[in-house]
Amino acid sequence: MYTKYYEFSSPSLVETYFSYPEDRSTTHGVLILTDVIGHRFINSQLIADQFAANGYIVAMPDLFHGDSVKLNRPETFNLMSWLEGHPIERVDPVVDSVLKYMRTRLGCEKIGAVGYCFGAKYVVRFLRPEEGKVDVGYIAHPGFVELDELSAITGPLSIAAAETDDVFPTSKRHQSEGILRDSGLPYQINLYGRVEHGFAIRADLTDKAKKFAKEQAFLQAVQWFDEFVKGQN
Repeated sequence: MYTKYYEFSSPSLVETYFSYPEDRSTTHGVLILTDVIGHRFINSQLIADQFAANGYIVAMPDLFHGDSVKLNRPETFNLMSWLEGHPIERVDPVVDSVLKYMRTRLGCEKIGAVGYCFGAKYVVRFLRPEEGKVDVGYIAHPGFVELDELSAITGPLSIAAAETDDVFPTSKRHQSEGILRDSGLPYQINLYGRVEHGFAIRADLTDKAKKFAKEQAFLQAVQWFDEFVKGQN
């Protein structure tokens, strides 16, 4: 369902898609930070509902102040120009506001964050359990994550990577692996063959291999959260 709420630290309303587990429990939360298509994309909402079906209260906010990218955008659309209009200074406050809402209004005791492409950067930026931010992270085909941001995380992180990905290429995946290995934190990197950037949210379900990879990437996230959000670790 959609709802709008006002958070005192935020200057405006944040439209957020919420999905509740069957028992309406809010102990364990999942914050979904979307790709550029945004929180109204039906694929993202279906994934939110799947997390809820696995026992999590899910919040998926509008990161783009009503200016998400259209799924079928014109050829003249300039993604880089659009990205310039959505810098850290505009996105960080949205994420912080929703996290506070989940902690204080919903009563979430532990929160896992999911990031697809654009949203992955902000999972990494807020993966600070000791500060009451995100406790556990999962990112799929991450976009625009700086290595120094990855080096600063203090919680468990799982990554679902695509074999073909210009945004998160093999070289950056290997660099990320080195950083996570040296961090001493729990981490996981799964590489999915025969898929491209975006597969975990926008896979062609008529392609058996891509459908399988999408399903496995979701299971990867659920198992990670079941261990580190619901578990005692």
